[in-house]
Amino acid sequence: MSIPTIGVVVFPGSNCDRDAAAAWTELGFGNVKMLWHQDTDLTGIDAIIVPGGFSYGDALRAGAVAAMSPVMDAVADFAADGGPVAGICNGFQILCEAGLLPGALTRNSGLTFVCKPTVLKVCTDDSPFLFEYEVGGNVIIPIAHGEGRYVCSPETLAELEENDLIAFRYAENPNGSLGDIAGIIGGPDRNVLGMMPHPERAVSEALGSTGGIPFFVSLAGAIQQTLNEVTVG
Repeated sequence: MSIPTIGVVVFPGSNCDRDAAAAWTELGFGNVKMLWHQDTDLTGIDAIIVPGGFSYGDALRAGAVAAMSPVMDAVADFAADGGPVAGICNGFQILCEAGLLPGALTRNSGLTFVCKPTVLKVCTDDSPFLFEYEVGGNVIIPIAHGEGRYVCSPETLAELEENDLIAFRYAENPNGSLGDIAGIIGGPDRNVLGMMPHPERAVSEALGSTGGIPFFVSLAGAIQQTLNEVTVG
């Protein structure tokens, strides 16, 4: 059986890349390759996580400079070919800035940094990152951001609603996000996920929640299914 390998992007100044890598490996799902922001070779990578943590250039606008890094061109090609890509917190901001997901993340409505556990309603399980979640169920996953208020045009919101592209909603909106949106799906095969809450910080009772485990279980299962199909083919 092939061992899945995920790529975790590392930007100058980012601080959650190791958290994402540790969650994947400590749960026993496979290997991790850390991808420097100037890397463009994704050979052998089965999925990509664009992690949270303040990336360089966030003083201009969260994710705006990081979105122009060479690695993001490779990530865009990877996603266009159906590869699973998840952006967490700052990673969500970067995916929006890079055009991989619609809308934008703006300053929290209270204009303060918010860091706390949040209750999320699962809105869909139709994604490589979500199929282990129960639609309509609640999970607890922490947030830590100052620019997490999701906004988009009325037309985009209608498209997200009509096509079941909202992944999570906040049970109690902590940042003023339009429609209580905490995460959305995009990509040609619903293979791109952006979410502000941090699943990598919710993989152990010692951390206060296990609500992030289904995220990693889903991804591991999706990768293994793809690897099996390639082997059989």
